[in-house]
Amino acid sequence: MFGPESTGKTTLSQQLARHYNTVWVPEYAREYLQNKWNNERKTCEPHDLIPIAEGQIKTENELAQKATDVLICDTDLLETKVYSEAYYVGSCDPTLEKYALLNTYDLYFLTYIDVPWEKDDLRDKPNERETMFNYFKKALDTYNRPYILLMGDKATRKEIAIKAIDNLLKKRN
Repeated sequence: MFGPESTGKTTLSQQLARHYNTVWVPEYAREYLQNKWNNERKTCEPHDLIPIAEGQIKTENELAQKATDVLICDTDLLETKVYSEAYYVGSCDPTLEKYALLNTYDLYFLTYIDVPWEKDDLRDKPNERETMFNYFKKALDTYNRPYILLMGDKATRKEIAIKAIDNLLKKRN
């Protein structure tokens, strides 16, 4: 999954994992940053990005060992890179950037902003959804990542994603 905050990535990740009887990789940044907020009342700072990236990859690697034919990831390092650049005036730690560009997936689902924004402790850009969406789309285009745009309600998104994953699995066999 790939896209701005509050666009249905977690919900769809869980649905797809159930559909394919596999595991899904949650967004490590949510746990990390929620703990930071709960303990310090602070939001993400640039020095948090490397520990977030390390936690994300560690979790992906662990869960990949438990996955069936498909591993569903709620986010990836390229998403962390996009957030870094959007929040920190175009900058990204060179180590994060290196691994964000090396780490690729068979298919990305770019989630559109046509679902209601839901407030929580970590989400903070309800009025910048289109700008953030454009950052994410540009990253996929710039780095030539294979993606499908997911729009519409939950059922429509799930149906489109299942068809795309089924096609990938057929090609693999």
